[in-house]
Amino acid sequence: MRSKYVMVAATFAAGLAAAPAMASDTLVKFEGGVGVHPVGANSAAGAATAVNTVRGIAPGGRPWGILKLKATIKQDGSIRAKGEGLVLAGGDNAGSRGGVRQVVATLFCGTNVGFTSPPGDLSVGGDFEIRGQLEGVVPATCGDDTTPPTLLIRSFANGAVGNWFAAGIVDD
Repeated sequence: MRSKYVMVAATFAAGLAAAPAMASDTLVKFEGGVGVHPVGANSAAGAATAVNTVRGIAPGGRPWGILKLKATIKQDGSIRAKGEGLVLAGGDNAGSRGGVRQVVATLFCGTNVGFTSPPGDLSVGGDFEIRGQLEGVVPATCGDDTTPPTLLIRSFANGAVGNWFAAGIVDD
């Protein structure tokens, strides 16, 4: 009987020792998000005249908000992202997804061109879940203090990736 307890304890201890190794395969995590404001200040007086382009991606045409965003990208390029309340913050369709039916996540590491996820359905109230593999070969490290990783939630329609609506907040 005692050997059973020793065996169970040894198995449990081995599982605990393996846990940090499994956690270390995370490339980058995002917790929280910010919605897009399509224009930004472009002058000393703060006049809103510039398009709020991020990493070469144009914003959605109206302001968007997001209540919750959580995303984990593994070193093998797999992604799991979940968002709540990604909705328009202006116009006649404020408080809903408007005409957007699907979204993707695009990860930028350093100065690369981005790695995009498969699409996920967007509910009328702005909830979505994305799971799958990012396109391309994701680098072993993702960003640094000078150029941190960027995660953009973007529209997807008719097989094409479009404008960005929200950005993830890096989880240190």
